[in-house]
Amino acid sequence: MKKNSDLGKRLVVALALIGLAFVALWAGGLGFWLVLSVAGILMIGEWAMLAGVDSRQRRLAQYALSVPLAIMAPHLAAGPGFLALGLIAGAAFFTAAVTRSARLAGGVLYVGLPVLALLVLREREHGLLLTFWAMALVWACDSGAFFAGRAIGGPKLAPSISPNKTWAGFLGGLLAAAAFAFVLVLLFDLPVLLALATPLLAVLAQIGDLYESHLKRHAGVKDSGNLLPGHGGIMDRLDGLVAVAPAAALLVLALPR
Repeated sequence: MKKNSDLGKRLVVALALIGLAFVALWAGGLGFWLVLSVAGILMIGEWAMLAGVDSRQRRLAQYALSVPLAIMAPHLAAGPGFLALGLIAGAAFFTAAVTRSARLAGGVLYVGLPVLALLVLREREHGLLLTFWAMALVWACDSGAFFAGRAIGGPKLAPSISPNKTWAGFLGGLLAAAAFAFVLVLLFDLPVLLALATPLLAVLAQIGDLYESHLKRHAGVKDSGNLLPGHGGIMDRLDGLVAVAPAAALLVLALPR
């Protein structure tokens, strides 16, 4: 009975997260920025916990990150751009100088750069489609990896980091993400170059997942937090997107107009 209860809880939370993501993405502007900023502040808190720093240093990193997050606000401040990029670097440098923790400073970059990338994508022409592609390819990859891994099994991908992941799941994730991207090409005119690059981004998504698993294993914890019942922390849900978003933004910016 408890197993079914936990599954139901996970499903409710998952549907709520998907709904929030779609509403924020559709709204764009300040709504999308606000959701990303809140997620970013929570994520740097989880990163600090994994890094093993004290509460004072955690709060300092959150305060430092809040400066570039605030400047990214569309229409109210400078918005996502080079100023925000410089402030992210400055916040990381400030955090390292004050806390003497390069690891905590790395967390500022880990969180700040994906937030900036997603806002840059959303502010572009056809930003709704481009941002949806970057976010949903990660979900497609995760789903493909889960089902392929369960159905096929076989050799483990990285047993010392994440013992449940398999090479079958890895390839299933790539295929699912690629198929999803070409559906967007057919239905919504996603640029073909982005669809062709999608399997590479799916590789990054799975590397991001493994990296966060490595951080948790090093910290001796199962989840990055307990904010999301049945799902762990914010980092547990966004680890793949953290790796994908900056690369996706660079690809979009490099596209010929």
